Amino acid sequence: MAPLRLRHPQGVSTFHLDFDSATVGDLQQQIFAASQIPPSHQEIKSGYPPSTLTVIPELPLSSLGLRPGEQIIVNQRAIAAAVHPPTAGSTTLPISQSFSSPVPQPIATPSSTGPAFVEISDSSVLVHRVVPDDNSCLFSSVALIFEQDINKAQKMRQIVADGIRSNTETYNDAILGMPRDKYISTILTPSVWGGAIELGVLANHFGTEITSIDVETGRIDRFTPPTEKSRGDRCVLIYSGIHYDAATLSPVVDAPAEWDQTVFPIMSTDEDDPVLEAGKKLATILRERRAFTNTATFDLKCEICGKGLRGEKEARAHAQETGHVRFGEY
Repeated sequence: MAPLRLRHPQGVSTFHLDFDSATVGDLQQQIFAASQIPPSHQEIKSGYPPSTLTVIPELPLSSLGLRPGEQIIVNQRAIAAAVHPPTAGSTTLPISQSFSSPVPQPIATPSSTGPAFVEISDSSVLVHRVVPDDNSCLFSSVALIFEQDINKAQKMRQIVADGIRSNTETYNDAILGMPRDKYISTILTPSVWGGAIELGVLANHFGTEITSIDVETGRIDRFTPPTEKSRGDRCVLIYSGIHYDAATLSPVVDAPAEWDQTVFPIMSTDEDDPVLEAGKKLATILRERRAFTNTATFDLKCEICGKGLRGEKEARAHAQETGHVRFGEY
């Protein structure tokens, strides 16, 4: 373990990281613990004069070129598209509520000072429920939906681990991209992101379709349980490219979160389902606020060999092929 000195708006802190095994994401979590600046809002600088570092959470800490004992500076990046989180927690209301309303009309909140929402009918709105940006956002969002408690994110990770362990045919080493036992131990780590595999396991466990709507493209991805396990319900996640949030139904946008409905009856298997229509409108509002990150298309340059790279995927592949782990953004 080696020290790093952090200067941030609240003062100066020192913490220790294992430079041989830590990732950039581990550093971001240490910064978050010291400064309360979420990872996606962190602008990290080092050197003299200080220059902004290009951070890719899954790359090793060495990709930043930091040395033990070095001082780093972090400020909160101004993001005009930020949406402030509401009070955590919700509860699922009876699924008999009707959604036979006309196509929903989007109503954006003034100047991004509250959660984005879309009116579905005179008595309900679909609200963007933001969860912490702490690498467990997928699990926190699902915990909010099914447990009404984002603090049960680790329980969701355990459900995924158990589901993978019990279904060796579906979740084999080839599908997982690594030995099953290693994947299971990795996904139980709070700093590791979840994705399509995890959503599939959770949909199967809860017998509920999990629908993910991509903010940038409006694409809808559905993770469905087997027919024999399906309860005929769905829930909605909003995906920004690097972050998952939940979308819940509320009588009015500023109603207490405990009044929210988090699981909805499937009214149509097509995209004309009223909740999906509202979800697409919600994604449009967030897209207009630029509340997304395209990690697949931003341009990077290897600072060791000068090779140009496109997105996180190429950067990770280049690092594995060459051992080069210092990247800068064009």
